[in-house]
Amino acid sequence: MPETKPSARIGLSALFASTYLELVGVFMLLPLNLLRLKDAGLDTATAGLFAATGYAGIFLFTPFASTITARLGRKNALWVSALIPIATGLVFALSPWIAAWFVAQAIAGMAGGLRWVLAEALVAEFSPPGKRGVYVGIFETLVGMTFIVSPILLAWIGPQSPVALWVALAALVAGAALTAYIPSLPPVHDHAEAPLGLHGSWRALSAYPVIMFAGFMGGFFEAGLTAILPLMGLSMGWSPTMATLLVAASGIGSAVLMLPVGFMADFLSKPNRQGVPRAFWGSPAHTRLQLMRLAALFTGLGTLTLPLTTSIPELAWFVALTWGGAGGVLYTLAMIDIGNRETGIRLVSGTAVLVLAYTAGGMVAPAIGAAALQISPSVGFPLVLCSVAALGFILLARARAGDTSARST
Repeated sequence: MPETKPSARIGLSALFASTYLELVGVFMLLPLNLLRLKDAGLDTATAGLFAATGYAGIFLFTPFASTITARLGRKNALWVSALIPIATGLVFALSPWIAAWFVAQAIAGMAGGLRWVLAEALVAEFSPPGKRGVYVGIFETLVGMTFIVSPILLAWIGPQSPVALWVALAALVAGAALTAYIPSLPPVHDHAEAPLGLHGSWRALSAYPVIMFAGFMGGFFEAGLTAILPLMGLSMGWSPTMATLLVAASGIGSAVLMLPVGFMADFLSKPNRQGVPRAFWGSPAHTRLQLMRLAALFTGLGTLTLPLTTSIPELAWFVALTWGGAGGVLYTLAMIDIGNRETGIRLVSGTAVLVLAYTAGGMVAPAIGAAALQISPSVGFPLVLCSVAALGFILLARARAGDTSARST
């Protein structure tokens, strides 16, 4: 799948489309299954545990994505990540046993984690020269759109309709079918010496500590806070419908900014017409670092606006847009940065740790954010979020381009 051949463009397009359709199916199944569990008489806590099971599968399996990829090869690993969700989807459709659903959800999470890591790594590795930011930005935009398209499609079909389940499965099957259009990937040449599993994850974390914290911040502000935005709206006295729409505001902020920031990362990394690096941006690595600093700064500025929502409730829309947009930008830039520095199995390991960092941020934010929102919505909640934003900005401000990874590029 060389960068300069048409097969590379076909492969990237197939990877984009197959991953998009798979995620549409996955994000239709999760809320649909939660509603089915509630209809079956399960309490809210048990239903919530079911939702968490998938994320637990992602978190526990992701460190071993490099081991699976090294043993199976990248194309075969993609097939595994595409076919397993179909099998688990059939369990949801045909099995009456709730225990089997929990097992299937955990396995689906593991496959999802493998797909997440592989897709991110392959997009970063096989993007055309000088356009990695744009291609990663396109991919992240497509991923972000699935958070909007899936619930809208489910609502249009009707979550009570038996057709909804089969539409979700059809999306999974279509995504798997498009995997066949991804050309055979060249074998990696570093599988013999590259550390795998937990060793490879630790090596990547040690090599990219600041970049991984940027990924953590991305998960914290984009995914984690999105989960409690309805609670924030309710605490301000909003109706449940209006409070829920804050989630859409966060998703729009994320989806709209990914492609522009990818383009900026590419454009600002290039010298001006006189061949001189742009003074403020400097080298490509320094450009990415500067953009991450700006994104971290905006997470803090958005959070500082939060206390003003007590007197100007409309500002909550700006806060949600800022959190979703800046958080998504941090993750996207971190992925571009790792893709510019690693290839092969080392890139898979680095991507796996970034996914773990993002997932950890997504898990921590609702836990501590909801507690702070309950105890002190006007002071404690903004203070906790500002502390995370400030820590990230300080780490990024103190870092130099060469400090964020083992090699500066």
